[in-house]
Formats: sequence, C-alpha cells, structure tokens
Amino acid sequence: MNLVKEHWTEKDGELFESYLLSFSKGEKSAEFEKRIVNTNLECIAVPSAIVDKIIKEIYKGNFEEFINLWLWNNYTETSIIGKLISKIKNFDTLKKYLTIYANKADNWATCDCLKLKVQDKNKEEFYNYSLELLKSKKPFVKRVGLNIIMKLVNFKEFLPRIFNILNSYKMEEEYYVNMMVAWIVCECFAKHRNETLEFLKQHNLNKFTINKAISKCHDSFRVSKEDKEMLKSFRQN
Repeated sequence: MNLVKEHWTEKDGELFESYLLSFSKGEKSAEFEKRIVNTNLECIAVPSAIVDKIIKEIYKGNFEEFINLWLWNNYTETSIIGKLISKIKNFDTLKKYLTIYANKADNWATCDCLKLKVQDKNKEEFYNYSLELLKSKKPFVKRVGLNIIMKLVNFKEFLPRIFNILNSYKMEEEYYVNMMVAWIVCECFAKHRNETLEFLKQHNLNKFTINKAISKCHDSFRVSKEDKEMLKSFRQN
C-alpha cells in the first residue's frame, strides 16, 4: 500500500486497517499483547519494526490528514497515531491533537509510546501544558501529563517544580498514575542524585509509590551498588 499521500480519505483508512492486519503475528501473540497492554481495544500484534517503517512512510506525506482519520480500532493504530503526533513541530497544533489523543487513551502503552521532543525553546510551554493535563480526573490523561514531566527531568532548573508535583500525589489511588510517579522519582535520582536524595529525605509520596521508586532505582544500571543499598532505608513497611 502506498503510505505517502497528500490526502487521506475514509476509504484509505479502511484499506490501511486491512493492510495493517496483514502484518499480524497471529492470535496467540495478539492475546499476549492484550494482557501486557491491558486495553479494551483489539490487539493485532504487529511487530514494532514494521510499525516504525509504516510511521516513517506516512510521515513523508500529509501525516496530519492521516491523524484526522482517528483510526482507533486496535492498539497498534493508537501507537501509530501517538508517534505521529509526537512529530508535529508546531506546539499549538501538537497540543490540539495530543489533548484529543490523551482523552481517548485507555492504557499505559498508548501513553508511553509518545516521543515528545521537549527542548529549551518549548520547555515552558510543555510544562504549562502538563499542568493542564494533570488536572484531569482521567488516569491516562494524567499519565500523558506525567510523561511530559519525565522529559522535563532533563532540565535541572525544573526539579523544585517537579518535586512539588510528585508530592501532590500522596492520595493518588490509580495504579498507572502511581507507577509513572515512581518512574519519575527513579529518573530524577539517576540524573540528579544529590537533589533527589534531599527530596527523598522529606518527601510526601504514598507508600506504594516510594517503594516502587526504590525498586526501580535498584533495577537501574545508572544507580551505583552503594546507592541501591542506601536507598533501602527509604522503604516503608
């Protein structure tokens, strides 16, 4: 199928869905994917290498028109849309599509497949947008917001703001939100050890999140053996 198009019609979308299904690894692989992703959507288990090639081809043409089809019948389609949205360079346009996308998401993988390019020139815009997403009551909208916060860990000047955000989730009950908070704590420690250690000495994280964060640090090759041992003292029983 030709994926480099100047215009995408509904008929093209139907043909694309059939084309995508032709790469499925089969029912057993699809069942496994569905268990891992934990989604209400159908899973068709298309290899990631093929998905990436398809995305590269669509991006060569009018990829925004492809996004506007909002093909959302299986998990693979959502990941393609998410990765294409991540390639949008105009921030306001990206924000428009990403807001729709986040509100449609029903699983962690649809959130985590986003490859958002947070840079010096747009970091404040991304930060302010993340605060909008974090106000949502939908767990996967929050997770997309936290995905942005994860990218902002690269900028040391954001640490005080990031730590304040992490502390605000003490009463959080959603598993996939707490897990993302734990990932961010680990990322902070790996990249900004001293500042994060001071944060941990007076943090306001819930028991589940701090324990998961310590576990993730323990599993990280970026954390020294000495620090892994030291961090055990922060576990809560």
